[in-house]
Amino acid sequence: MPTISTFFGIFIRMYYDDHAPPHFHAYYGEYSVVIEIGSLMARDGRLPRRAMAMVIEWASEHRDELMDNWLRTQMHQPLNPIQPLE
Repeated sequence: MPTISTFFGIFIRMYYDDHAPPHFHAYYGEYSVVIEIGSLMARDGRLPRRAMAMVIEWASEHRDELMDNWLRTQMHQPLNPIQPLE
């Protein structure tokens, strides 16, 4: 489970051979959520409101990079790190 970005205690990860639709996993303490890249909607799990807002802001700024990494997971290629939210 490669971590592609970390900011404010939030870890963003993608898994190789994960199922469609394209998505990423966000972890914050005991919380976790799966976010679809296309819609930026939570599909499974939850984060506290402030952490979720930061994840959505970050993802909206890096959607193209997230899709590129999603394609890389499907081809078992190394993932590219993505700049954290500042």
